[in-house]
Amino acid sequence: MPNIVLCSGSSHQDLSQRVADRLGQEPGKSGCGEVNGNLMELLIMINACKVPSSSTVTAVIPCFPYAHQDKKDKSRAPISAKLVAKMLSVAGADHIITLDLHASPIQGFFDIPVDNLYVEPAALHWIRENITEWRNCITVSPDAGGAKRVTSIADRLNVEFALIHKERKKAKEVDRMVLVGDVKDHVAILVDDMADTCGTICHAADKLLSAGATKVYAILTHGIFSGPAISRINNAAFDAVVVINTVPRGQNETLLQDSGY
Repeated sequence: MPNIVLCSGSSHQDLSQRVADRLGQEPGKSGCGEVNGNLMELLIMINACKVPSSSTVTAVIPCFPYAHQDKKDKSRAPISAKLVAKMLSVAGADHIITLDLHASPIQGFFDIPVDNLYVEPAALHWIRENITEWRNCITVSPDAGGAKRVTSIADRLNVEFALIHKERKKAKEVDRMVLVGDVKDHVAILVDDMADTCGTICHAADKLLSAGATKVYAILTHGIFSGPAISRINNAAFDAVVVINTVPRGQNETLLQDSGY
């Protein structure tokens, strides 16, 4: 592909190498650390490409940083996703490509084009190839915000869907869950955009099994797996937990595989 230079940071070198192999190129090198270091590295790389008068700089950000902070959830809370959008524009990005934004309105924080790609095609392929009883499945959203994502997959599979309404007392702690839909004698497939501490998704699995689901699968776009996430998944009754490679899995992958996931 002429006139294209692929520059890769160090936040996810495996993914960047796969993209480079597909394009028949060698990626330029630049660290994987915590999110702030990765973001700063990205901003510097964008600016380094822009200063020499590159015609277009496209930033591919599979897992958008601070996507959870897309609105004020309490008084005086920052809208950090908007700040990140401004920083990317000021650094010199002309185009952003990301995957399964936690909240679609984040696209409106930018004054440059944004393409928010969806994991749906990959999810559909995995379901059809790996779940023999997929025609008897029900797709389930663990919260109301993911209803659109789940209904779209259900329509493509020609199956029913359900959702779980959750009430929180404080961030990352679910107080109560209410299942809306009938999963009795069906395979339940939980679909969500992000798995952080995995409290919600594991509680949802317990809720589905107690409601009569025969099996529970989880398909998650961004497998962050922070804090107690791995131990929670290992102690939950999932038949499989599937994540896309938007986040380096490293030791987490080994820990999950050792437990049969």
